This record gives sequence, C-alpha cells and structure tokens, in this order.
Amino acid sequence: MIEYENLRKVNEILFERYSESFDAFLKSGWYILGNNVTRFEEKFAHYCNTGFCIGVASGLDALILALDACDFPKGSEVIVPSNTYIATILAIVRSGYKPVLVEPNIQSYTIDPAKIENKISKSTKAILVVHLYGKACDMDPIMHIARKHDLAVIEDCAQAHGARYKGQKVGSFGIGCFSFYPTKNLGALGDAGAITCSDAEFAGKIRALRNYGSHKKYYNDYIGYNSRLDEVQAGFLLIKLELLENITQHKRTLAKIYLEQLDRYVITPVINPDYFDVYHIFNIRHQERDVLKTFLLQNDIKTEVHYPIPPHKQQALQGILSGQYPISEEIHETTLSLPISYAHTREDILRVCEVVNAFK
Repeated sequence: MIEYENLRKVNEILFERYSESFDAFLKSGWYILGNNVTRFEEKFAHYCNTGFCIGVASGLDALILALDACDFPKGSEVIVPSNTYIATILAIVRSGYKPVLVEPNIQSYTIDPAKIENKISKSTKAILVVHLYGKACDMDPIMHIARKHDLAVIEDCAQAHGARYKGQKVGSFGIGCFSFYPTKNLGALGDAGAITCSDAEFAGKIRALRNYGSHKKYYNDYIGYNSRLDEVQAGFLLIKLELLENITQHKRTLAKIYLEQLDRYVITPVINPDYFDVYHIFNIRHQERDVLKTFLLQNDIKTEVHYPIPPHKQQALQGILSGQYPISEEIHETTLSLPISYAHTREDILRVCEVVNAFK
C-alpha cells in the first residue's frame, strides 16, 4: 500500500533529536515562552526574510490574531479566494469582519487578481491571499491593487513554507500567517503556528495579543488571547527547520516525476519560472475524480481531496456567504491530491503514475 501520508516515516529520522530536545525541555523547568520559542522565532524570521516572527498556537490563530491586530472597524470587508480552506474564512468571521469571495485562476488555483477590483467597496480593508497547495499567488498585481486602494495584505502561508514569487518568499509581502500542522512541509508534532511581519510595532502588538493582551505580566493593554507557540513544539520545529530545504527539494523532485510521467488526460499543476513551488500538495484534476480515487485505492494507492466542499456550500457559512462561484465549484468537484511526502520514494511515485495512466 502506498499511503497518502505516513507521519511516523516522515519524522522517524529525527526521533533521537526530538527525544533530546524534549529531555532538555523537561529538565529546564521553563515550559511556556522559553528559549525554544525565542530561537525558533529568530530563525524562522530569517528564513522568511522578514524582520519578525511571532509563534502562536495554530495556523487559524495566526490568521485571527493578524486580523485582530489590524483593528479594522467591525463589519469591514476582507477579500479572500472562494476556494480556500474554511479556516481562512473562519478567521475573518471570528474577527468580526465580512468575507468577500473572489474566484481563483482555474490554472493556478490561487486568487485571480483580475477579479479583485470588482469586489472592492468602501468597506474593504484587506486582501487575504492564500498560497494554495504550495504555490505563491500572483503578487505583483495584488500588491499594486492593495497600494492603489490602501488595503492591508495578509498572506495565508499555511501550505507554502519557502514558496517564492519572483525570488521573494511568501510571508514577506504583507502579514504572513503560517501553520505548522504535522502534515505541512514544516510540520510540528501537534498544532503550532506563526505570524511574520517587518513592522516592529505590529509585531509587538501580536506578541501581546497572543499572551492575554499583555506586554507586562498582569498589565493588559488589549482584549487578548491565550495563543502561545508551545515550547515543546518550538523545539521540534527548530530541528525540522534544518531539514526544510531537503524536504522541499525532495518534494520538487517527486513533483517533476509526476509532471513528466502522467498522461495529459489528467490536469496537472501549471509551471511558471516566476514561481518556486514547494508542493505541500500535488493535485491533479479529472472529471471523474471520485471514480479515479476509488480505482487508485483498489490498486493500493491512497489519495486525498483538498477540498470536497467549497466554503460557500458549507453548512456553517450559510447566511454568511452568498453568490455563485462556478470556478471554485469546478475545482472542488475535480481535484485529487496524489501522494507526495518526504517519506515517498521515486519508485512510489512511478507506481502512482503507472496506475493513474492505466485509468483511461
């Protein structure tokens, strides 16, 4: 069986170092916001080429805290792609703002800059881009629109650690929001997240917000949260960060095999020299997606769907989202994610290609 993901295999080469890190943490006696968090924040900020990194409890919390820190008027509108994972929408709603959906580009699956300005109103305060599947958004026109309309830019980088657009890493264009969920390219062994930015005052506000709204113990300046990056997970992430470039290169190598070997009856990700893709997910599209998924499973290959239901059709968002989004629906109905992890081998991927090609 070729599994879609096996987190034990992905992490087992680091087990000994993880154990050493946990032992040091246990014996330190300092269990919240200690040296591991400080060191990881410094190293990840450097990795992303940003001035600051603030560790928080999850990717969703990163989005919520970033939006909260912007302090827009309640009811403000935030532009967001119509095919994103629900967490992006939940963060906008939880922050008291209104999500305004914009369709993606059918080839890149990221928000279509050509469709953004038609959705901007007097209430629009931000564009929340999502670097989906490990591909950066088309940031030049997005940043131009943001400057033209004086809008904040928030980046959902949950699937795109290290992805680049014209040489610039995601998370450094605006306010970067990262998830370190275990399946991510830079995955912890539990929930974890971070926010990147280059504004010292904004970074300071995020640091306070994550810790009950407090800069100084028992003195609270904001209505805050308890959303601190766990000291244990920060220690694991410090170790994993050293491996991230190898993980990225391995996944890009596997993606290259897919791109070369898969028959063109399936739609594969687009390649553009302006983009450095990190392939958190390698998705293909096919009109008989569910039948293909079953066929692969019958041949001992597990796959996933990211994602089966678009946000505007989720029960939780009825009455909040409205409108028709045919491009998003087409993507959600046809997309299929093939195995592509650090634990997969060239032989695994060649086998997947063989079975996919036999489906016709």
